[in-house]
Amino acid sequence: MSGSTSVAVRVAGETVLLLPEKALYWPAEKMLIVADIHFGKAAAFRALGVPVPRGTTTENLEGLDALVDAHGAQHIVFLGDFLHARAAHASATQQAMLAWRERRRDLRLTLVRGNHDKHAGDPAAALGIALVDEPHMVGPFAFCHHPDLDTPGYALAGHIHPVYVLATRFDALRLPCFVVGSERMILPSFGAFTGGHALKPEPGDSIYVTSGDAVHCVR
Repeated sequence: MSGSTSVAVRVAGETVLLLPEKALYWPAEKMLIVADIHFGKAAAFRALGVPVPRGTTTENLEGLDALVDAHGAQHIVFLGDFLHARAAHASATQQAMLAWRERRRDLRLTLVRGNHDKHAGDPAAALGIALVDEPHMVGPFAFCHHPDLDTPGYALAGHIHPVYVLATRFDALRLPCFVVGSERMILPSFGAFTGGHALKPEPGDSIYVTSGDAVHCVR
């Protein structure tokens, strides 16, 4: 985590940190917020006979560990799509998550159910995750999976897996991004094995891309 550069932004009267690791941190609540972690996505593809890398569950969990330790987070909120599909209940994926939870019993965990969660089913009860539906209100924020909901507060959402294309005449980069608007923020996908959707910003949106080491405002 040393050397990574976050960006502080002010939304809904609160200061939050946009983290290069594709997560959001709310210091006042010691809350780490991640979207679209998609545990078990690689396992779901392998179950269909698609040869994809192993180890993405471990990579996701190590990423959470690093952020919790770096920022002193006491509560993680998952903005939907915690599990990718029913294949995510495979024993290897479950064992890795349960072992991680045993080491992190002091953490509060909350899942705002997303569309994949409805198909995959709720996480194992032994993980001790509070399960809520969107919008889930905490202070001025409406924690959501879908960014287009009509909410009573400033929406923090995922679902889109936003990326922004930085292009020159000769090359182009697709970088995960935070989309910060006047009434909602869309977080990039945290998962290690998830794609991205190049979106067209709406008027008034600010775009913050992450290189993995630093966050930069490009719009």
